Amino acid sequence: MKVKLLLLPLLGLFVLGACHQQKGKQGTENKTPAIEKPATLSSQKLPVLQFDETVHDFGKMVQGEIVKYSFHFKNVGEAPLRINRVATSCGCTVGKYPHQPVKPGEESDIEVTFNSSHKMGYQNKSIMILSNTDPNRVVLRIKAMVIVPQNK
Repeated sequence: MKVKLLLLPLLGLFVLGACHQQKGKQGTENKTPAIEKPATLSSQKLPVLQFDETVHDFGKMVQGEIVKYSFHFKNVGEAPLRINRVATSCGCTVGKYPHQPVKPGEESDIEVTFNSSHKMGYQNKSIMILSNTDPNRVVLRIKAMVIVPQNK
């Protein structure tokens, strides 16, 4: 009895499948028109953010020192580059960036300041650049070895 109850729904699926295939052969099925792919970002003229380097190592520093470094970049794309935001992984790191568009072929800097107060040991901080490029995120890194001064 249980076998018959299980076979009944399966038989119904086979019949429906056969009916659907038969309609397809007769050409009466509904055809969906082809959907055109939208233009991709890569087909548009976009800015391209090119850095001289994406990682800077400050080396050893004494706890409490404040250091700065400028990441130099160039817009090697075909449209004005707009940096929307610079996000850092820690409140001890601040990034300054140009708020005006950087035209194709122009160069500029993102200045990063690292405050080593209350830090010790190896530090690895990230600075995320959000812009109108594709991809729209670039991650810069700064590193340092913070030495705690010995009290005499």
